[in-house]
Amino acid sequence: MKKLLLSTALLLALSLSFTSCRDTKKSESIEETMENVGEALDDAADDVKEAADDAVEATDEAMDDAGNALEKAADDIDNMANDAVDATNETLDKAEKAVDDAAKSTGKALQDASDAVEEKVQQITDEHYEKKD
Repeated sequence: MKKLLLSTALLLALSLSFTSCRDTKKSESIEETMENVGEALDDAADDVKEAADDAVEATDEAMDDAGNALEKAADDIDNMANDAVDATNETLDKAEKAVDDAAKSTGKALQDASDAVEEKVQQITDEHYEKKD
């Protein structure tokens, strides 16, 4: 009976040792897992912050590029408008010169026709008076 009691005590002691070691390992493993989860969450938060910073930077660059493109387009439109105004003014100057030249030519042609008619009338008049004499 003494052996049975000692064997039972020994088995009980061994089973408690293994059980308590197993519980300790589980506790340590849970703590380690929690630390790993915490580190993973920190890494994920850092990655999200970095991605957000990159997105903000990309957005800023895109907005700067768009602003520069709009300024260039506005400058190009302004230059085109100025070129159109210059071309219109040049065309108007040429048209005004053409009208002046046409008026001068018409005036000269009328003067020449008037001189020719006057000369012909004078000639007819002279011929008429010569016949009477």
